[in-house]
Amino acid sequence: MSHAILIPHDLWEEADDAVITAWLSSDGDAVEAGQVVAEIMVQKIQHDILAPAAGRLRILKEADEVVAKGEQIAALEDAS
Repeated sequence: MSHAILIPHDLWEEADDAVITAWLSSDGDAVEAGQVVAEIMVQKIQHDILAPAAGRLRILKEADEVVAKGEQIAALEDAS
């Protein structure tokens, strides 16, 4: 089973885009539910992106990429 990691819709109203400023875990790392896996910047405000479940991280978007609200930036695959 896979869980999508998405850019939240409700962090800001005015801008449509955010920038991934850093990945705090690497592609293939095992992460826990609630762990901060990435940081994004929206209108000069930094936001943490949390893992919605435990699993192995598969990064789909790179740091410094511009992403839209609701866009999938990574996936979590079963760690087994």
